[in-house]
Amino acid sequence: MKTVFSYIRPYKWPIAIALFLMLMELAVELIQPLLIAKIIDDGILAKDSTVIWTWGSVMMMLAFIALVSGVVNSYFAAHAAQSFAYDLRQALFRQVQAFSMATFLRFPTAGLITRLTSDVTMVQNVLFMGLRIMLRAPLLVIGSIVMAFVVNPKIALYLVVGAPILLFFLYFMARKGVHYFARVQDRLDRLNRVMQENLQAVRLIKSYLRGVYEVGRFSKVANLLKKDTVTAMRMMELILPVLMFVMNVSLMAVLWFGAIEVQDGSAQVGELVAIVNYAMRMTSAFSMFAFIIISFSRAKASSERMEEVLLANEGIEANHHEGIGFSEKLGDLRFEDVSFQYPGKAEPILDHVSFHIQPGEKLAIMGSTGSGKSTLLNLIPRIFEASSGSIYVSGTEVKCWPLKELRDTIGLVPQQSMLFTGSILDNLSWGDRDAHVDELENAARKAQIHESIDLFPKKYGTRVGQKGVNLSGGQKQRLSIARALVRKPSILILDDSTSALDVRTETALWDALATEDSTMLVVTQKIHTAQGADKILLLDEGKVVGYGTHVELMKQSSLYRKIAESQAEGDVLSDAEDYS
Repeated sequence: MKTVFSYIRPYKWPIAIALFLMLMELAVELIQPLLIAKIIDDGILAKDSTVIWTWGSVMMMLAFIALVSGVVNSYFAAHAAQSFAYDLRQALFRQVQAFSMATFLRFPTAGLITRLTSDVTMVQNVLFMGLRIMLRAPLLVIGSIVMAFVVNPKIALYLVVGAPILLFFLYFMARKGVHYFARVQDRLDRLNRVMQENLQAVRLIKSYLRGVYEVGRFSKVANLLKKDTVTAMRMMELILPVLMFVMNVSLMAVLWFGAIEVQDGSAQVGELVAIVNYAMRMTSAFSMFAFIIISFSRAKASSERMEEVLLANEGIEANHHEGIGFSEKLGDLRFEDVSFQYPGKAEPILDHVSFHIQPGEKLAIMGSTGSGKSTLLNLIPRIFEASSGSIYVSGTEVKCWPLKELRDTIGLVPQQSMLFTGSILDNLSWGDRDAHVDELENAARKAQIHESIDLFPKKYGTRVGQKGVNLSGGQKQRLSIARALVRKPSILILDDSTSALDVRTETALWDALATEDSTMLVVTQKIHTAQGADKILLLDEGKVVGYGTHVELMKQSSLYRKIAESQAEGDVLSDAEDYS
C-alpha cells in the first residue's frame, strides 16, 4: 500500500486540516458525557438550575462547533480523496502507456480496466471515509476508555475486560478479509473480460446466434463472483455480532457493579451515567468496525493489484539517448540474424532472419498464418524487442535510437484497422498533430479515400463511431493508410492493410504510393501485389525460405510457385464464372 498511498503527499495540508477538524468533533463527543455527569451531580441532584443552564449552554455551543467542524471536514476530505484518486489514475494510465508490448501482455486488458476504475475508487473511498468517520471510530473507542478511567477507574475496568479478545478477533478478521477480497477483485477482472469480449464481438455473436451461449458463459462467471463475494461478506458480517456481544456483556458488568458502587457511596450517579454513556458511544463505534475492516481489506487488496502495475519497471519504454546522426540515407533497413520468442514460450516466432532493404525500395512479405510476418514488422519500431540479432534503421541499431525519434520515422498501418471516436479529421491528425488540413486531404487522396469522404454530408467533419463502426472495412483500411501517410514516414509498414480493397482501388493506391519517398514493407497474401515489389521475403514457421524478386522466387522456391499457381487457378476460375 506504501506506493499507492505515496500519492497522498501533495495533499498533506488538506488532510491535516480534515484530521484536525475530525479531532475537534471527537473532542466534543468525548467531553459531553463529562458535562452530562456534572449537570446530573451538581445541577439536577443538587437542584441548582444555574449549573444546568450554564453547562447546558456550553453543550449547545460545543455541539455547534462540532457541526461546523463536520461540514468543513467533509469539504477538505472530499478534496484530498478526489485529488488523490485523480493523480493515482493518471499515474496508472501513464505507466500503462509506457509499457512495452511484452509487459502489456502480462496484464489482461480487463484487469487493467478494473485497476483504473474499481480499484482506484476503492482506495479513494477508504481515504475519504478515513478522514471523515473511519479513523474517528477507533479513536472514539480509545478516547472513551481513557475518559472512563478519568471518571472512575474502578468501574472503567469492567468496560475493558473484553478488549484483548476483541483486538485478537479484529486482527484475525482483517487478515482473512484481505485474502477473500483479493479473490473478489480477481473474479471482477474475469467478469469484465467476458463483458469486453462480448461487446467487441457483438456482430459475430448475433451472426452465429450465440447469444444464449454467451448468456450462459456470463452467468457462470457472474455466479463465481457472487459466491466469492457472499463468502467474504458472510465472514465480515460475523464481526458486528461478536463485537456487540462482547460490548453488551461489558456494559452489563458496568451497570451491575456500578450500581453496587453507587449504593456503597464510592461512586456518584453522574459518574455511572458518564461511563455508561462512554460505553454506548464505544458500542456505536464498534458497529462501524465491520464496515472499516471490509473497506480496509478491499482497499488493501486493490492497492496491491495497482502496485503490480506501478512497480512494473521492466519493459518500460523510455528515451535513454540524445538525438543521433545518420551515416546513411533515411529509410535503409537491415535485419542481421534476428530471432524472437515471446516470454515464457519455448519455440521462437522468428528464427535467424536476415535481409536488407535500400532506401525507397518496396519489400513484400508473404507466408502462411503464424509464420511471423506481423511479429517481424513489430520489431522495427521496437513494439517488441528482438531476442537476439540486430536491426538497423538508417545505419543505426534500433536499440540506440531514442524511441520517439525512431517511431517518428515510421508509419505503421496495423493488420486490424483501429479508428478512434471523433471526426475523420481527428483520426487523420493522429499521424501528425501539426499537419495542415491540405496535408491531411492530400494523404487521403493518395490513400484513395478522399472521394468517399467527400460524399459524406459533413465530409471531413463526419463523426467516426467506436472503432469505426459506421465505416466499411475498406474505408477503415484506407483511413488508416492515410493516417500513416500524414507522418511523411521514411519507413511505411503496411501489415496486410489492403485485404478489403478491390483490385482497381488497390492498383490506384499502389500507383499513388509509388511517388512516396518511403521504404515500404507490405505484408500481403496476393501474388499480384508482391509482383510490384522490389523484393519479396517468404517466411515459413519463422524462417526465411525465399528472398528475391518475383521472377527469382518462381525459379528458386517451390513454396512460392505453389502459392502463385493456386492464385492463378483461382483467377482463371473467377474469370470463367464472370464470363458465364
